[in-house]
Amino acid sequence: MKRLALLTGGLAVAAAALWRRLRRRPEGWVEIAADPRAEELRRRLDESRAVVDDRDEFEGAETTVDAVEDVPADPAERRRAVHAEGRGAVEKMRGGSTSEE
Repeated sequence: MKRLALLTGGLAVAAAALWRRLRRRPEGWVEIAADPRAEELRRRLDESRAVVDDRDEFEGAETTVDAVEDVPADPAERRRAVHAEGRGAVEKMRGGSTSEE
């Protein structure tokens, strides 16, 4: 039992020494200080992402150019088309009777 404890302890020490050896920084290693402008830039980038998300949500409610139907140049022609469509809807609601009053 003592042997197992000594073996386990020795393995732990060896693993720690190996880890320290691998993690050691080379000679002349200098820690680079963080640029003070970096935090400001991160903050501004986060704000711009929020603006893009808001814009996407806003533009999502708009009708795209592809989905817009062509509008006739003549307003009278458009008016006739709208009235014909309305009469068709009324006829459909009345049961499709074609009698004129």
